[in-house]
Amino acid sequence: MRIEVVRSGGFTAVPRQAAVETADHPEGARLAALAEAALASPAAPDAPAAPDGFRYTVTAGGRTLHCAEPHLTPQQRELIHRVLGEGA
Repeated sequence: MRIEVVRSGGFTAVPRQAAVETADHPEGARLAALAEAALASPAAPDAPAAPDGFRYTVTAGGRTLHCAEPHLTPQQRELIHRVLGEGA
């Protein structure tokens, strides 16, 4: 499974993007499970993003999720952190 995360927004509005292929990754099974859990927890529909907060687009297994800080589930936060390689 290919997992892609795109981060936008923030104070500087510099986008960041990263992707992993779970078949080639040492923690592929864990990442795939996180992706399934993250995509199963939709973002709060009426919850606004924090001022200067990051917004994320997570795509995996043919599905896409749009979410924003501070309204991330623990699974979404961990997946974003692992794919981007930095805090979410």
